[in-house]
Amino acid sequence: MPQGSSGAAGAGTTPIVLAYSGGLDTSFLVPWIAETTGRAVITVTVDTGGIDAAAARTLAERARALGAVAHHQVDARAAYFEQVLRFLIMGNVRRGQLYPLCVGAERVMQAQTMARMARELGSDTVAHGCTAAGNDQVRFEVALRTLAPDLGVLAPVRDRAFKRAEELDYLKERGLPIPPTGAAYSVNRGLWGVTIGGQETLTSAGSIPEEAWLLSREAFTRPRAPARHTVGFGEGRPVSLDGVAGTPVEIIERLEALAAPYGIGRGIHLGDTIIGTKGRVAFEAPAAEVLLNAHRELEKLVLTGRQQRIKELIAAPYGDLVHEGQLLDPVCRDIEALLVSSQQRVTGEVHVRLQPGSVFVEGVESPYSLMAASRGVYGEAAGEWSATDALGFSRIVALPGVFYARAGERAARET
Repeated sequence: MPQGSSGAAGAGTTPIVLAYSGGLDTSFLVPWIAETTGRAVITVTVDTGGIDAAAARTLAERARALGAVAHHQVDARAAYFEQVLRFLIMGNVRRGQLYPLCVGAERVMQAQTMARMARELGSDTVAHGCTAAGNDQVRFEVALRTLAPDLGVLAPVRDRAFKRAEELDYLKERGLPIPPTGAAYSVNRGLWGVTIGGQETLTSAGSIPEEAWLLSREAFTRPRAPARHTVGFGEGRPVSLDGVAGTPVEIIERLEALAAPYGIGRGIHLGDTIIGTKGRVAFEAPAAEVLLNAHRELEKLVLTGRQQRIKELIAAPYGDLVHEGQLLDPVCRDIEALLVSSQQRVTGEVHVRLQPGSVFVEGVESPYSLMAASRGVYGEAAGEWSATDALGFSRIVALPGVFYARAGERAARET
């Protein structure tokens, strides 16, 4: 079989390792691959967030009921934060100035884990459930070709263009378990949020119905009273919540539980896909919304204006690279080095108010406050400068405009 092939897995006798989410596509693939190839299927769920103990048991039971000979769940949450999420926070990264890369950012991490598990399980082939129309196919394929070009890759949903209704019928005919969302919605959940795709997101006109939201259902029909919390950062990393220290994963999961009922981080992103089409997806990212807003305001207190501007110049391209599955490109290491350097003084506490539909940053504190370092008070009193200095500075700052206007007047007189 050619290296990196995305076609049939051939007549090998080793098991095929399937990236299993428990959704319709990967549920369908467990029996379909076994039936079509005659090879055993081992399912692997890479936990990058959103899977509690009960959900993990359900995934394992359903995988075996679908025909998997074995199921493995790998906890990759901490590694996901260290490899991806901390840099998205440091860069205040959003796509289209809205979407915090809820799910796509984790695909390279999942591909890495799948490649490692395939080798540990003695397999020469991995399979995934991506379609030909989305971004994930590119993310998985790029990462797998880079990390493990010796592995074969099966992508039947993409290569055979299966429709969700066909997959549903296939499972029903065989009396096999059907995911709770059936064929209506495609739901992906991770540490950084949830994405939801359905009939409504295929056009640009409307929203998904209230019952389709996973984390924030009834947030606006049954609004909660506002609540105040304090998020602590250490060198750009979340380190505490309401004065209680925790790991980044613990803080993110706690913030999701606190902010989701307010509908914080709910949105619909319309943007450009990797393959060049326009795409639309609903998302819920309560923890990301709180942390990105809080981190951004803390940076404003402790970073110089030039530091902030340079960071903004590289953060957007970094987000694009992550979105496109190019996290393994060495240029990402270069960008990450600058981001880490910029965070040396991003330490302090941010006071936030959670309210229906939004998070309001009430104030920020830091031992590295540039505001507190000045003897001047904005709009009230001069500090390290005098009134004469201010007048001279204003005159100098005005010079480019003065020269421009003077040159125009001279040209007008001469014509």
